[in-house]
Amino acid sequence: MAINITRWTAAVLMLLSIMPSVFGFYFYLEGSEQKCFTEQLPKQTLVTGVYAAEEWSDDKQMFVNNKDVQLEVVVEEMPSGNRVFGQKLSSKGTFKFTSAESGDHNICLFTSTAGWFSSTKIRLTFDMSVRDIMEDSTEHDEGTLSELALRVRELNQKVGEIRREQVFLREHEVEFRNQSETTNGHTVTWTIIQLVVLGIACTAQLRSLRKFFEAKKLV
Repeated sequence: MAINITRWTAAVLMLLSIMPSVFGFYFYLEGSEQKCFTEQLPKQTLVTGVYAAEEWSDDKQMFVNNKDVQLEVVVEEMPSGNRVFGQKLSSKGTFKFTSAESGDHNICLFTSTAGWFSSTKIRLTFDMSVRDIMEDSTEHDEGTLSELALRVRELNQKVGEIRREQVFLREHEVEFRNQSETTNGHTVTWTIIQLVVLGIACTAQLRSLRKFFEAKKLV
């Protein structure tokens, strides 16, 4: 039984390892509502977003494409707040941006045509893919490559993704180590201060006791 579980776990891990770094979802926006989510991105990473905003039609009782709807996308680095991308887009299309630094990026989407008191309901379908910036420049040549060359390129891309993840984890490890060393330094300093204060207090008490014994002529 344990062997079967181990094999099943290994199969799941292998399947997850070959999955591309792409995710998609949809959500609803009402009026001027804004939806934001945070994504951790390595440095020099190309992010491509494919979206489609559909407006609810009371006449058709369904979501339909409305060309008058405009979507605004804002991407900021966290926690600095530096804006990486900000643009008004049509109701359906694609946008791209490149992360300048590794870390958390706050991605916000909202409709810019809806007023403050608008009750317009929008269903926004959003797909996002993350890849190395060098992969986009060679994407148009894939049609002329052989199957073996495409396999090699896929392997190189996976190796590049693993390397970017390693660099990203290494940067976080350095940051965590520096923070730990700073905390340990503060702890040692506070311990030394406590020992000094304790030594001064003990010395003062011993002197007080000595004066008391001398006053009572016990010593």
